[in-house]
Amino acid sequence: MAASSAPAPSSQHCSRGSLGPACLCLLLLLSTCVPITGTNPGINPGTNLGTNPGTNPGTNPGTNLGINPGITARLTRRALEFGRRFGVELLQSLLQKEHELDLQGSYHIPLLGTLTYTVPRIHIQELQVNDSSLDFAEDVGLRLTVQGARVRLSAEWGARLGAVQDSGSLELHMQDLAMAAVLGLGADADGRPALWSAGCDARGTHLRLQFHRGHSWLYNLLAPPLQGTLQQELNKQLCIELRKGVFKLEDALKQMRVSTQVDAFVAIDHSLLRPPAITAEHGDIAIKGEFFRVHKSQQRPSLVLPVPLPVPLPVPLPVAHEPMLLVAVTDSVANSAAFAYFTAGALRRNISSAMLLRRFPVQLKTKSFGIFTPQLQERFPDQPMELQVWARRQPLFSCHPDAVHGALFGSAEAFVLLPNGTRVPAFLLDIDANVTGKPIITGNRLGATMSLKGLRVTQVTSHVGPVEVQRLETLLSLGLRLFGVPRANKWLQARVPLPTLYGLRLLNPRLSLHEGFMLITTDLQHEP
Repeated sequence: MAASSAPAPSSQHCSRGSLGPACLCLLLLLSTCVPITGTNPGINPGTNLGTNPGTNPGTNPGTNLGINPGITARLTRRALEFGRRFGVELLQSLLQKEHELDLQGSYHIPLLGTLTYTVPRIHIQELQVNDSSLDFAEDVGLRLTVQGARVRLSAEWGARLGAVQDSGSLELHMQDLAMAAVLGLGADADGRPALWSAGCDARGTHLRLQFHRGHSWLYNLLAPPLQGTLQQELNKQLCIELRKGVFKLEDALKQMRVSTQVDAFVAIDHSLLRPPAITAEHGDIAIKGEFFRVHKSQQRPSLVLPVPLPVPLPVPLPVAHEPMLLVAVTDSVANSAAFAYFTAGALRRNISSAMLLRRFPVQLKTKSFGIFTPQLQERFPDQPMELQVWARRQPLFSCHPDAVHGALFGSAEAFVLLPNGTRVPAFLLDIDANVTGKPIITGNRLGATMSLKGLRVTQVTSHVGPVEVQRLETLLSLGLRLFGVPRANKWLQARVPLPTLYGLRLLNPRLSLHEGFMLITTDLQHEP
C-alpha cells in the first residue's frame, strides 16, 4: 500500500473506468460543491464570463409576440435576495446528511499493480456560504456569485492492492471556494421555461485532505501533493459540473406542463408568451393565462375586448413599497373563463322548490307565481314548479378601480310538475343582471364580495297568459338583495386557497384594482 506515488495522479483523467485518488476526492468534493452553484455564484462581478445572450438553444424570441398576456408576474431584487437565503437554507438542510454514493474505481500504481477502491457513502458535515448574491443579468437571466464558501465532508473507503486489503475514512476540507455563473432564462416554442448556462468562472483554494484508520499515516504523508492535484482538477471541473446540472434542469423544464385542467369543463393555459424581460432591477414574466374547454379548441369571440396590460408592467408601479412579487391579472382571464364555461354548457342549472329559502318572497309553486300570471293558478292549482336556468350569452367582466363589473345574461323557463311526473312548460323569461364584485385576500386565501346593481326581467313566451314581469322583477330583485347576495358572499368568503410551493406562503399580500387589471403584491415567507 506504500506505493501510492503522488506524481501519478496528475496524469490521470477523471473517467469512470480509471479513477485516481485525486479524481476520487474531486468527485466527493463536487458532489458537495456543485449544488451551491444552483443557489448562488461567483468570484468577481467584473469577471468576463463569456456571456452570450444570443446563444440560447431553448429560446424562441418570436413566440407569441403579438399576444397580450392575461397574467404578468414581476420578480424584484427583494425576491432574489429571499430566494438566495431560502436556497442556501434549503441546500444546507438537504446536503447535511448521509448520501449514498457507491463510487467504485481503479488506479494503476507503477511497479505494484492496480489499486481498486470503493466509497459507498459520504456525509457532509459542514456547509457554509458566508458571502453570496443573486442578481439580475440584464437581457440574459440571473447572475449567481459565491465568495468564501467552506465545505467539510467525511467518507468511508475500502481498497485492495493484490492480496492486500485496507479500509478507513477520510475528511476533506475546502475553503475559499468562489464561483461566478450566469444562467440564461427564456421560453421555448411551446411556452415552457428554458434555462441555459450563459457563462461560468470558478476556483477553489485551501484544500486539505486527511485519512483515518488503516494505513492512514502513509496516505497522509502523500496528501500534500495530492491536494495540489485535486485543487487543479477541481478548478477545471466545477463549471463543467455546473453545466451538467443546468442540462438536467433544462431537461426537467421540458417536461413541465403548460396547461392545467381545472375541472371537468375547462383548463387554463399558463404557458409563457415570450422570454422573460430582464432588467437590472426586475424580471417580468408574460403568461398567457387563458381558460379553454377541455378536449375542445376555442376562439375567443370578438365581443370580448379586455383592456390589455402592457408588458413590461408600467413604471412606477401603484404600490407604496417594493414587494418581492407582483402579479397582474387582466380581466381577459375572467372573460376567457366565462367563455369557456359558457361554450362547454356548464352555466346551466335546474332549481327546485326545495333549493329556495322559505323566507324568499317568490316560491316555486303555482300559488306563489299565480299573483304574476293568474291563469297559472287557475289551470294548475297549488302545484310545485321547477325552473331551468341557463346563460344565453357569455357573461362579461371588466375591471375598474372601484370594483369588477359584471354583466350576466340569463334565461329561465318555468315548468309545472304534475302528480304523474309530467313537466308542463309554463313560460320563458330573459333575466339580465348587472353585478359588481371586489376580490379580497384573507390570509393565504382568495375570496370576494359581490352586490347586485340592476336586474331586468322580460317575457319571451308564455303558455299561461301574460306575465306581470315588472312586479316579478321588483320582488325577485328584493329577494336576491336580502337573501341571495348575502348567501353568495358567505360562500365566496376566503373561498380559494392560494398555491404554495416548498413551504412558501404569501406574506402580507395586498390586492388592488386598476383599469383593466387586478394587482396582487406580496412578500414571501418560508414555513418548514
